[in-house]
Amino acid sequence: MKIRKLLCASHDTAGARAAEAEAFALCDTGASLHHLVVVPDFWKGMMGDDWLNNAATQIRFGSYVENQLEQEIITHVERVANVASQRQTPYSHAILQGKPAECLIAASREDDYDLVVIGSPRPKGVEGYRSRMDLEQLARGLRLPLLIVPHPAA
Repeated sequence: MKIRKLLCASHDTAGARAAEAEAFALCDTGASLHHLVVVPDFWKGMMGDDWLNNAATQIRFGSYVENQLEQEIITHVERVANVASQRQTPYSHAILQGKPAECLIAASREDDYDLVVIGSPRPKGVEGYRSRMDLEQLARGLRLPLLIVPHPAA
């Protein structure tokens, strides 16, 4: 299979970094990498209203959460872009908010990609963020091959 354009979804966890490493290895033949970061939709409602008692405090807290999340995403995208630059891999990125599987399916249809690469779900007992990617929905909705890279702790 000749890969010209690769789509890799990651969110800066150990499993996602394993997917990034595999994506870069696959791009060593001259393929370009499009990096997708999905901000799960549950962050949208993160206002802390269960413990904050007035609207002004809720708004300030919501802004704080958004700023923290934005900085983490910027740092993540810059890290991946730097690796791409060092490897001389053509690189682009997109940041979407929504359900991870739906966003990845939509992104996969926006260009002529040859392969989608993601990390596998975090194994039980391993601490960390769980993205809640709906693998069944993803497999049904993608129109191109999907490579799921094993988690490094597996």
